[in-house]
Amino acid sequence: MSCLDWWQRFKRALRLQYLRILRQPGSTHSIAMGMAAGIFVGFLPIIPFQSVVAIALAFLVRGSKVVAVAGTWISNPVNVIPFYGMLYWVGHHVWHTDIVFDPAKLELAQMLQQGAELVAVMTIGGVILGIPAAFVAYVLTFKGVNAYRQRRMIKLLRKHVETRNGGDDAA
Repeated sequence: MSCLDWWQRFKRALRLQYLRILRQPGSTHSIAMGMAAGIFVGFLPIIPFQSVVAIALAFLVRGSKVVAVAGTWISNPVNVIPFYGMLYWVGHHVWHTDIVFDPAKLELAQMLQQGAELVAVMTIGGVILGIPAAFVAYVLTFKGVNAYRQRRMIKLLRKHVETRNGGDDAA
């Protein structure tokens, strides 16, 4: 498979997921709230639990649970290393801490303590970046779903009018 074939398949899969979100049942607000919840949770360093937390948060804000799970893919296996690095960098600048890792002195207690501190720093960075990202996601999703539904309604109305006019001409 050539690189161009791979890219075409990737773009097609991405477009299908995009259309799947746009075609979700429910109000525009519900879909946008689900996306905002998913994006926010996607910024938290809790990869194994993101879907569960996103569904719970979507339930609390009355957002679409399916869209919330889709939103968590903002952090994915392709970008997780730079993404988590960004969370650490932001969190580190807010909560000044120096996590020292010395492989020569590997002790379980030290690893657990530093791991908890690292997760705390990344969580702070995730919350700081996740709140504005969720807001932007809400606005863009709301406008995008609204525009899609309006275009679709106009297309269906035109088709209905053409069908109706075509039927009148035959009679």
